Amino acid sequence: MAQLNYEVLKQSGYKGYVLESAPEKVMQFGEGNFLRAFVDDFFDIANEKANFNGKVVLVQPIAQGLTELINKQQGLYTLYLRGSEKGQKVDDKRVISAVSRCVNPYGEWDKVLEFAKSDTLEIIVSNTTEAGIVYDPDSAFDQVPPNSFPAKLTRVLYERFTAGKPGIVMLSCELIDNNGKELLRCVNKHIDDWKLPDAFRKWVNEENVFCSTLVDRIVPGRIRDPKEVETLAAANGYDDPLTDVGECFGIWVIEGPAGLEDRLPFKAAGVPVMVVPDVTPYKKRKVRILNGAHTGFVLGAYLAGYDIVRDCMHDETILGYMNKMLYEEVIPTLPLDKKDLMDFAAAVQDRFNNPFVNHELMSISLNSTSKWRARNMPTFLDYVQVNGKLPACLTTSLAALIAFYSNDPQELTDKALVCKRPKGNTYNISDDRWVLEFYWAHKDDAPEALVHAVMTNTDMWGQDLTEVPGFEAKVVEILKTIRKDGALAAYKACL
Repeated sequence: MAQLNYEVLKQSGYKGYVLESAPEKVMQFGEGNFLRAFVDDFFDIANEKANFNGKVVLVQPIAQGLTELINKQQGLYTLYLRGSEKGQKVDDKRVISAVSRCVNPYGEWDKVLEFAKSDTLEIIVSNTTEAGIVYDPDSAFDQVPPNSFPAKLTRVLYERFTAGKPGIVMLSCELIDNNGKELLRCVNKHIDDWKLPDAFRKWVNEENVFCSTLVDRIVPGRIRDPKEVETLAAANGYDDPLTDVGECFGIWVIEGPAGLEDRLPFKAAGVPVMVVPDVTPYKKRKVRILNGAHTGFVLGAYLAGYDIVRDCMHDETILGYMNKMLYEEVIPTLPLDKKDLMDFAAAVQDRFNNPFVNHELMSISLNSTSKWRARNMPTFLDYVQVNGKLPACLTTSLAALIAFYSNDPQELTDKALVCKRPKGNTYNISDDRWVLEFYWAHKDDAPEALVHAVMTNTDMWGQDLTEVPGFEAKVVEILKTIRKDGALAAYKACL
């Protein structure tokens, strides 16, 4: 089977949109699965729907990467967006032609700097992982290339400045808070370290737009099943080792000034990209609704006998419990348009019901103590403050967490606390070592003593949760229900 390139694509009979040649307008630090299934998908649609007429040059962020393979395929790859929308199965295929080439800066740094001076460059995008946006004092101006990503970017911008070119829009996609602001802070540190001209600092800070962004699309990545790879190659008429897979849901929230939305091609293309003055409320929406739903129901659902998120969406009790938590307890505490929040929550149910992704409850359970504190506790406290009473579902979720961490403990190993599930199998709880040791030390406690120890542990929660009126007694009551009648009985009692 011939490997994908433009000529092979033509011979395959592909009928979708293809843009073979266009000016290179985007420099993208990162060539991995996520950016190719998210950002480059949006640029590809912008080419088709909004006449963006722009190509993306990928820059490989680390020494090992996909440059050779991407260039062999002339930037082309097949993207499958799969999932569920309004209860209907979705499996869409698109050949992405927005990418022109990939450059490896560890052997072709001169090509990166040459593109930095281009008249057509308008946008720089990055996703260099959470560890990518860090200040590295050992990064030097004359390194080929500089060690860190912020140092590389500083060098790219300096090349552009000295060539007399206009500033760019910087879209940072790394999964840290205030990613764009933090990146600019690092760039300014390198300007200081390298004693670069004040005029350059002024140009960086005034002529370029550094945007913090929030990205949201689950990307499982390349297809691993050899049989499916073979089946798709036969159907497509070509071999594509760069095939990428993401969920059909996607949203990109970009924090930027007035006018930026018109400068970017996404609004005209109709893709789910928003430019807002502050990304914080949208971050809160994602954490409290999407992530909070996961942490809120999966531990009890696992004790009830379920293993996969999708299967939970077909249990009326668990689904009802999750939806009541979201619509009656979480959404009323959030500072965004209620219809927007309701639509986002509805999409969560579809995402959890994805027929193509077997998302294991135990993988979600990792570090649930810190997750509950970050994702669920703020909503719980806001609800109590506004309503003067306990939220039934969120209260039950903490009881389920305690039950999960204390269900018939078997042993404490070097890596995990081993507990026993009601249906008979053991399971390994992964969390901070001190958390596991805490539950092991309290393994023989009665429910009242255990709940009191957990809720008064300020290292876990940052405060004494027994100070919330009625909370401790209610959690004890629910924990006893879970141990006697099962987690589903506790969830059902909320409905």
